[in-house]
Amino acid sequence: MKEAINFGFLPEEHSNPDDAGIVIIPVAYDGTSTWLKGADKGPAAILEASANMELYDIETDSEVYKKGIFTEETIGGEISTKEMVEVVTEITKYYLEKNKFTVIIGGEHSVSIGPIKAHAKQYENLTVLQLDAHSDLREEYNGSKFNHACVMARTKELCPVVQVGIRSMDSSEKKSMDTSKVFFAKDIYNNTDWIKKVISKLSDNVYITIDLDVFDPSIMPSTGTPEPGGLFWYDVLALLKAVAGKKNIVGFDVVELCPGEENKAPDFLASKLIYKLLSYKFELGNK
Repeated sequence: MKEAINFGFLPEEHSNPDDAGIVIIPVAYDGTSTWLKGADKGPAAILEASANMELYDIETDSEVYKKGIFTEETIGGEISTKEMVEVVTEITKYYLEKNKFTVIIGGEHSVSIGPIKAHAKQYENLTVLQLDAHSDLREEYNGSKFNHACVMARTKELCPVVQVGIRSMDSSEKKSMDTSKVFFAKDIYNNTDWIKKVISKLSDNVYITIDLDVFDPSIMPSTGTPEPGGLFWYDVLALLKAVAGKKNIVGFDVVELCPGEENKAPDFLASKLIYKLLSYKFELGNK
């Protein structure tokens, strides 16, 4: 097994910060998880898995790594959630101002607040597309407005939100949920026209936040709060491919991998998902 030195185990010519068009920002933070801990180990597991991934994408007939993928130093340590959000906001803003496409890998879902803030400042007419088992619309949780359960409440203060795959929420979240922009997992199941409906709710610019528990736990058991009845690999890819073809994806994050010791398939799924979405963005997308 190759040991990861960066995303994709890329040589210097394809991974240096000056020439790379894409920047991976690992955020090893697990400060607000409320059940299974270990999401802070997610970024390292994703990087390790990516080192063993083929870099040719069959579907798009492309090698997106040739755009250059630089991997930043991991953000983490003993800091508060608010401090983490500020740090991630600033580093994302730094790379956006250099015209880099940023990908944040977590870490639990609170790490998404920072990049969403940075993109909302950078782009007009922005919608956040959330793929998630949970609605994350609590105003605060466990005394914090920056808890992972509050991510989309904070996002809605910045821009519109479209939610996909939702199948778990608290009754208190109903008052702030716009059900016309929510695609519950139960309504996606055995349905063929839901992707077109999702696209119709999005603005021209789209930031995507992917909580890996959107996937069914049969293929993604390694999350802090696995929920039954989730989406499957080709469901999610079909949506992402359609969004890339119709809208301008300006950035994304992949969060909530809680890696296990024995089963490495979920780690590989996460790394492959990142590479697939980059392939869609740069080979099929609205550039």
